[in-house]
Amino acid sequence: MPQLVLFPSSGRVLADDVRGHIAYTPHLVAAPVAERWFAQLRTEVGWKAEQRRMYDRDVQVPRLVAHFDLADDAGAAVVPDAIGHAARLLAAQTKIAFNSVGLNLYRDGRDSVAPHNDHLNVLAKGFPIALVSLGATRRMTIRAKEAPRRVLHVDLESGSLLTMSYETQLHYTHGIAKTAQPVGERISLAFRVRPARESPASSAPAGYR
Repeated sequence: MPQLVLFPSSGRVLADDVRGHIAYTPHLVAAPVAERWFAQLRTEVGWKAEQRRMYDRDVQVPRLVAHFDLADDAGAAVVPDAIGHAARLLAAQTKIAFNSVGLNLYRDGRDSVAPHNDHLNVLAKGFPIALVSLGATRRMTIRAKEAPRRVLHVDLESGSLLTMSYETQLHYTHGIAKTAQPVGERISLAFRVRPARESPASSAPAGYR
C-alpha cells in the first residue's frame, strides 16, 4: 500500500469524497521565487514541439513540453535547480518523493490542453499529481465524468499548487481552454510518482496541464 497522502494544510479543499481529493494552495512560494523559477526554466529547458495523431492526421500540440526523470541519479545534474527546489518543497509539504515531472509552456492564449484525465498506467496507484504553476494565470476547468455533474473552475496563479488525488483521474477530467484575452506565458510543472516498472523509454509524453 502507498504511504498516506498528505496535502498542505494551507490549501483550499475543492473536493473531498469518494471521487477524490482536490486542493488548491495559491501561495506555495513567494512571488520573487516563482519569478526566478520561471526565468530559469524558460531559458534553460530544452522545450519541444510535439505532434499527435487525431482523426487520421498529425496535429501540432498547442504548447511546448519537456520532461525530467527525478529518480535517475545519473541524470540528476541536468535537472534545473528550480525543479530540484520545487521537488524538495513538495516532498516536505506532502511527504511524497515525486520521481517524475512533466513541463508545459503556454506561450499565449492560443496554447491550451483539451479536457482529459491522466493515464493510470503511468501513475503509481494511490499517489497524487501535484501541479505547480509559474508565470501568467490560466484557468483550469475540472469536470466530473458522471452525475452529479460537478464543475470546478480554478485560476492557477503563479507560485500556486494544485493537488489531485489518484482517484480523481477515474472520476474527473481537467483542461485549460484557449482564451482570446491577452495573457502572458505560463509554465506548469506536473509532479508524479511513476510506477517502478516504467522505464524512461516507455514513458508517456511529458504530460498535460
